[in-house]
Parts: sequence; C-alpha cells; structure tokens
Amino acid sequence: MSEIRPFRIDISQDDLDDLKNRLARTRLADELPSDAIAGKVDIGIPVRPGWEYGVPLSYVKPLLEYWRDGFDWRAQEARLNRFAQFTTEIDGQNVHFVHVRSADPDAIPLMLLHGWPSSFTEYVGLVDELTASGFHVVIPSYPGFAFSGPTTEPGWHPVRMAAAFNELMSRLGYDRFGVHGNDAGAIIAPEMGRLAPDRVIGVHVNQIFSFPKGEPGEMDGLSEQELMFIQFGQKFLEHAIHDFAQRAQPQTLAHALSDSPYGQLAWSGQLLGDSLTPDEILTNVCLYWFTNTAASSARFYFENHHSERPSSPTTVPVGLASFGYDFKAPRKFAERDHADIVSWNEYDRGGHWSAHEAPDLLLEDIRAFFRKVGS
Repeated sequence: MSEIRPFRIDISQDDLDDLKNRLARTRLADELPSDAIAGKVDIGIPVRPGWEYGVPLSYVKPLLEYWRDGFDWRAQEARLNRFAQFTTEIDGQNVHFVHVRSADPDAIPLMLLHGWPSSFTEYVGLVDELTASGFHVVIPSYPGFAFSGPTTEPGWHPVRMAAAFNELMSRLGYDRFGVHGNDAGAIIAPEMGRLAPDRVIGVHVNQIFSFPKGEPGEMDGLSEQELMFIQFGQKFLEHAIHDFAQRAQPQTLAHALSDSPYGQLAWSGQLLGDSLTPDEILTNVCLYWFTNTAASSARFYFENHHSERPSSPTTVPVGLASFGYDFKAPRKFAERDHADIVSWNEYDRGGHWSAHEAPDLLLEDIRAFFRKVGS
C-alpha cells in the first residue's frame, strides 16, 4: 500500500463539456443596487465597496463570462503537468503530490503546504526558483482536496494530516526536512514539527495563529497596534462566513457547491479576490469542481474546530514571514505557543496569498530561514 504511483492530470472531455453546458445555463443571483449600499452599511471591518453583503456580481460575472468563453483548461492542465506528480495511499487515504528534486546534492527537502480555497497550484510558480536555490520540493494536496480526492471517513484534522505528511517524506527518502505553510498550511506545518522534532529542521509560516486564551494578565504589555490586531482578528472571524459555515455545517453548503460551478466560483472568490490572476482563480475553482471536493475540503474546517491539539509549545525552530494585509498575532502570544522562534519578518506589501502577490519576498524569506536552521 506504500507504492508511489506517477500521476498526470487528464480531465475527460465529457467533464469539460458538462462544465461548459452548466456555465451556459447559469442563473445569476439577485443583489441590491450598488447605490443602495454605498455608505449605508457598516459591518465593523474594512471591506471593498460593494462587498458589504458578500461577493458581488461585479466580481463574479466577468470571471464567469471569461470561464465560459475564454478560459483554456487544457492550457492550464499542460502547465501543471510540467511538474512531476504522484499519488500514494497513507492511512487509508489517497494523497496526491508534486515532487521535484534539485540538482544540488546538498539540497534541503522542503514541503510546501497550501491554503483554502487555494490548492497545490499555490506554489508551482516557486518550484523552479526553489530547486535552483538548493531545495527538493514536495507539494501535497491535502486529503479531501483536489486530486487527493474526497475523504471517506471522519477525523482528517490537522494533526492527522501532519502525521500523513511526515510519512510521505519518509517514503520519499527524506530523513530530515523543512516545512513551509500558509493559511491551513500554517496550522498543519507546526504540527509536523511537534510530531517529529528530530526530523523537521524548521517550520516556516506566513501566519502564526496564536489567540488570547482568557488568562489573567495575558494582555499586559501589548502595544496599541497589537491590541488593534487582536480586535481586527476577532471581528474578521465573526464576519468570515467561509470559516463559520464550513466548521458548522460543511455538508449543507456542499450540496450547492457540488452542483453549481457559479456557486463554487463565488465561494472561492470571497478569499481569492484579486490576489490571483483570472486564470489562476479559475484553475483553482476547476480543481475543486472536477474532483468534486467541495464537501471534503470544507470538512477541514469542521475537523479543525472539533479536534484537540497539544497545548505545550512547539520546540522546532519557527520562522514567520508576515505580509501586508494579513492576520497578525502579537509576538507575546506566538512565543507562548512556539518556544524557538528564530525569525520574525514583517513586510508592508503582499497579502494572504504571498506566493502570488509577493513571490520575491517569500522566496528570499524561505531561503534565509533555512540557511539559518539547515546548517
């Protein structure tokens, strides 16, 4: 069962024709006129004008029309197939991954963990630079996401995923390796280090998800800016419908997403926004659509919310690259949860999807961190 099998993306023409037919028959949602909303709705956090009620038609409709009339899936398929891909079974679950080795004999094995509603494609634009910089690159699709296929049993929470990914690195022959994670990946990556501190040389993330615990004195000494970040984070979570809905009732939502590519586009667009190009956005949406993994990927939020993780701090070296408009935890809380933070860099550009928005900064931060911990 530990066999590693070559994999190549090859979506059937029947699936492409079905998608084209559904797009041609799309019924657009109703919405309020933009002039009825402007300046009259305050939801407590900054949002783009016209987004107060959620993703507007002005965002979705042009993408939908391009998807129907101009988007070339076969070109994207060929682009992705340029990278060597494989599948294997771990803990009863199919796991799809990209694996590209560097020519450098001293290269550091590095796993890259993506976010939601992104996919393994989040990092393919970095593969050539990383392999040229002395990294063997491994990019898995999470169980329940894209070509890893739907999960078939409950319990695929971040710790279980971390154990599966540690096993994947063992199967690839990597005794020691590094991990980078963004979004959901920034939750899973530290757990890989916690489970295998003798093997993980360092964990590099774009966010450290450390929150107040309600303990006496925990707010003492925080700056006004840090208090503002906490308040913003709390308001964002209150307003983040993707988080609330998917951790509460992922299956209820999935009935709509699994039947409507238009719905899947809007649901993904709430977080992808304009951070990705139209081709990149639609490629991600297509991956969820063609593999019918709207339900199983949404279950990640349910499993994460209902699972318990150890409360003791991680002990492996941790590095943070924090970008522009993104979640930011006070360093005091981060150091409570991670005992060995060796790198903490904040950038004034880029955002939540830094691999697309500021790849130069992300690449250099990854290189610098692993130069520090990999020797």
